[in-house]
Amino acid sequence: METKIRKEEAKDIAQVQAILRAAFPTDEESRLVEALRANGKAVISLVAVRVEHVLGHILFSPVSTTPPGEAKGIGLAPVAVHPDVQSQGIGSRLIRTGLRLCEELGYDYCVVLGDPKYYQRFGFEKASTCGVQNEYGVDDEFMIVRFSSVTVQGLIKYAPEFAMFSA
Repeated sequence: METKIRKEEAKDIAQVQAILRAAFPTDEESRLVEALRANGKAVISLVAVRVEHVLGHILFSPVSTTPPGEAKGIGLAPVAVHPDVQSQGIGSRLIRTGLRLCEELGYDYCVVLGDPKYYQRFGFEKASTCGVQNEYGVDDEFMIVRFSSVTVQGLIKYAPEFAMFSA
């Protein structure tokens, strides 16, 4: 059976919440996605579907820089695949499709906080090597992929909703 990647629809929300709860140790990611959706910050929200069963989800939301710059940025978080179907390439397909859409929508860069070994395969590199910092105080795990030559500098901040769920 074929797995399709498509935009999230209202009928998918309950299944997406279940996947987020199954894929992460707490319900914080599920509540984060709900908050981003409710506040209109779910810029790109995709699902991986097989015969109307949602198997995975990815969300991209706006980020900003301090000091403000001309580069238009977006953040990838979270991405989740149901534990029963992990390691089948579903997450990779969600990420590749999402990054392509980010570029098509005119974003200059995308950031992610995650495992460098995993995200480097999608073109992400350590953001600090480009002079970009983050509000979480991590280095190797904070990465950037660029879609344009517009300069990105300063401290990158995720949407305020992220602060509600980070300790």
